[in-house]
Amino acid sequence: MRVLVTGGAGFIGSHIVAELLEAGHEPLVLDALLPSAHGDRPPAPHPGVPRLTADVRDPEAVTAALRGVDAVCHQAAMVGLGKDFADAPDYVGCNDLGTAVLLAAAARAGVKALVLAGSMVVYGEGRYTCPAHGTVRPGPRAVADLDAGRFEPGCPDCGEPLTPGLVGEDAPTDPRNVYATTKLAQEHLAAAWARSTGSAAVSLRYHNVYGPGMPRDTPYAGVASFFRSSLANGRPPQVYEDGRQRRDFVHVRDVAHANVLALSALHAGGGAPFTAYNTGSGDPHTIGEMATELARAHGGPDPVTTAAYRLGDVRHITADSTRLRTDLGWHPRITFTEGMKEFAGARLRGDAERTG
Repeated sequence: MRVLVTGGAGFIGSHIVAELLEAGHEPLVLDALLPSAHGDRPPAPHPGVPRLTADVRDPEAVTAALRGVDAVCHQAAMVGLGKDFADAPDYVGCNDLGTAVLLAAAARAGVKALVLAGSMVVYGEGRYTCPAHGTVRPGPRAVADLDAGRFEPGCPDCGEPLTPGLVGEDAPTDPRNVYATTKLAQEHLAAAWARSTGSAAVSLRYHNVYGPGMPRDTPYAGVASFFRSSLANGRPPQVYEDGRQRRDFVHVRDVAHANVLALSALHAGGGAPFTAYNTGSGDPHTIGEMATELARAHGGPDPVTTAAYRLGDVRHITADSTRLRTDLGWHPRITFTEGMKEFAGARLRGDAERTG
């Protein structure tokens, strides 16, 4: 199968390319090689894999890249919360306009299969249970509560403490920031494309992906990258809130494997026009636990809990990935402890430029 991987030079995309090669497929890469993701010296292409340096918003470049392609793995995106709302046009342009240009070109080219890099951020807060009111969905946390160190959302009906649980794909979506909004819009565009062209699309809603090759020292990197950069510089990881926020940390090679399985399933045909799959390890941990495990594997220093917070962050969000396991036979192959041990000594994107 010949597969176009947009963003294929990036953190997750490069691992997908490697996984496709290992599975005997023929990947090719389209990547804008933006400095925000790659620094001044982007990584070299995979040997034997064509790479077109172009923006996914460029219709001519995308049209050229799609010639002879059987499926698209769409990873190109501007990720993270960014610096402030002034980033909104860049997020919408890169993520939503870019996806629209890609899908329009795919429709013209007759490409019938798409795997989209989705995100758990489309849910907003995760699933909560109130002893009195059952399953509830708390609204955004109040600034006054966050300033006072009251980080746990209460029941929207009675205000009592809640128990967090796993969120499934059929849960209502509730994006809480610009990035999350653009990721949900990408899914709607993919679903509309699939229905109107008789194609099929899958959105893999990534949870907290980490592993070798994460970008460092950028507002768009994940929390694992920030912690790893601090440790490499001899500084303790700075843990926001009280460190008890629950997340699902999933290794990048497991995510790459999920992409290849999804592409193969789409190529075989017979599925729904659009399907979303949570893509998480199924082994939730708190941010504080992750920082502690990473610091221990690195040899210190120990993390520091700061009580700082970011507006737009949610308290708990963890996945129920049963659908992915059942439909595609996927399961994570790298445990939390194994992954953190490897990540503690792995290079981040940007390290190679300094170490030669």
